[in-house]
Amino acid sequence: MTKVVAVNAVGGPEALSIEDWPVGAPGPGQVRLRQTAIGLNFVDTYQRSGLYPLPLPFVGGNEAAGEVVAVGEGVTEVKVGDRVCYQGTPGAYAQERLAPAAKLVPIPDGVDERVAAAILLKGLTAFYLLFKTWPVQAGQTILWHAAAGGTGLIATQWARALGAMVIGTAGGPEKVQKALDHGCHHVIDYKVEDFPARVKEITGGRGVDVVYDGVGKSTFDGSLDCLRPRGLLASFGNASGVVSIPDLGVLARKGSLYVTRPTGTHYFMQREDLLTGAAALFGAVQAGDIKVDIGRTYPLVEVADAHRALEARETTGSVVLIP
Repeated sequence: MTKVVAVNAVGGPEALSIEDWPVGAPGPGQVRLRQTAIGLNFVDTYQRSGLYPLPLPFVGGNEAAGEVVAVGEGVTEVKVGDRVCYQGTPGAYAQERLAPAAKLVPIPDGVDERVAAAILLKGLTAFYLLFKTWPVQAGQTILWHAAAGGTGLIATQWARALGAMVIGTAGGPEKVQKALDHGCHHVIDYKVEDFPARVKEITGGRGVDVVYDGVGKSTFDGSLDCLRPRGLLASFGNASGVVSIPDLGVLARKGSLYVTRPTGTHYFMQREDLLTGAAALFGAVQAGDIKVDIGRTYPLVEVADAHRALEARETTGSVVLIP
C-alpha cells in the first residue's frame, strides 16, 4: 500500500482525500517509482474541479520526480536506480506509483529532484510556447500574463535569453518585483494599471508580436488589444475561467489576429519530442539562462491547502509537494 491523494467526487480542495491504495508490480512497459517530489500545477485543480474530466475515482497530480525501484517487461528506456521525472501523467499525488516508462525523463547529474519536479511541466509548457507555437526571435516583443507564476518565471527568463523584449503582468508590488528579477524588461501591475494601455505605451503604439495567456477569461479581451496587426494570442490556460469567442469577427476588427489554444499533449505525443524539450529545458537551467524559483513546499498531506493558495493566486514561482 502507498499513501495517495484521491478524488472520489469532483469539487473544491475539500474533494482531495488522503488514502492508502495498492501499487502492485509494474506491467509491460511500466515502472514502479518511489517519488521524492511532486509538482503542483493549475491543471491539477482543473481535473479536481471537473473542468478537465477524468474517470472517477482518480489520484490527482500530473508531475513528479523520484527513483525507479522496479521495471516491467520490455522496458528499455530506464533501469532500476535511475533518477527520473515526468509530466502530463495523472496519478502523481502518491508516495509510490506505476508509470509508463516512455513518459519518463532522466534527471541530469547535478539537478536536484525537487527542481526537476518544480520545472518539468511548466518548463515544457514554456518550451512549446516559445519554440513551437510562436518561435520567438531576437528583437520581437512578447507579453506574458502571470509573469510571477511558476510557468511565467521560467518562460520570461528563457524569452529574454532568446533576445526578446519581455513585458509581463503581475498582481501587486511583490509579484511585480519578482517578475522584474526573473527576466521581464517591463511589468504591469494589472490590479492598478490598464494593461492594454500600458502595453501600447511601452511599444510606442505598435503592440506586441505575441501574447501568452494562461489566465483566460479575465484577460482575453484585453490581450487582443495588446497585439499588433496579425499578431498571435496563445491562450494556454483558464485560471480565471474558460474563454469563449461568440463572434470571430472581433479578430478581424482588431487587426486580422490569430488565436490558438495549444496543449502539451499534442506537442509531446512522441518520446523524441519530449526528450528534445526536456534537454533544452535542463540545458537552459544548467547554462544559467533559467534560475529556478521554488516559492513554497508543502507535505503531500497538506495538498488541499496548496490548492487553495494556488487558486487564490497567493503563490509565486513553483510549488512542490513532498510525499
